[in-house]
Amino acid sequence: MTRLYFKIVRYLFAIFFCFYFCQTYSQNTAYIKVHFLYGSRPKAKYKATEPKWFGGILGGHAGIEGDSDHVLNFLHNGKFHWFSKKDNRHSKYCESSVYSFYTILGSNPDSVKRAEVIIPVTIQQKQKLDSIASIYIQHTPYDYALFGMRCGAASYEILGQLGILKKYSYKKTYMKIFYPKKLRRILFAQAKKNNWIIEKQKGSVKRKWEQD
Repeated sequence: MTRLYFKIVRYLFAIFFCFYFCQTYSQNTAYIKVHFLYGSRPKAKYKATEPKWFGGILGGHAGIEGDSDHVLNFLHNGKFHWFSKKDNRHSKYCESSVYSFYTILGSNPDSVKRAEVIIPVTIQQKQKLDSIASIYIQHTPYDYALFGMRCGAASYEILGQLGILKKYSYKKTYMKIFYPKKLRRILFAQAKKNNWIIEKQKGSVKRKWEQD
């Protein structure tokens, strides 16, 4: 009888511990998604019907979804600058819906090649992302330029602030992450290492897509 009693107690304790751990973990864990729209160009026989994209194969777009259907992404605003201008910033941060994020280059989101890296973060990291988004939307921190910060580097810069990736200076960031593929490779490697989920969608056969 005593042995059975202790078995029941241990069983109930294990259930309680599992429930408590799951509740505590869920209360201290949130998720963000890093979205990637792959660069592309129309295949030869579809040039008349498929739009050309800014950046072509090495273009595409990147952004970070903190709250559901709110993707923080960095865009040029006004005349495109070849070199970054500290005192004349033609740039902006905005929050787009997932649908509008994937239509930014003029195609239907159901026909584009895309990837989403789902990253678990602490509540503190999520709160910091919310704070960064609020500040950056009100006041862009840097210019958008070919030789300067663009969407991939800007997304890396935020992930660096959150402690998800190694933090660099602005200059080193845009030199290291010259286009979104560079960031995507880093996150795919981290996803494999940390068992993060990656969701992918194939693109239309009418376009030549950037490859990983």
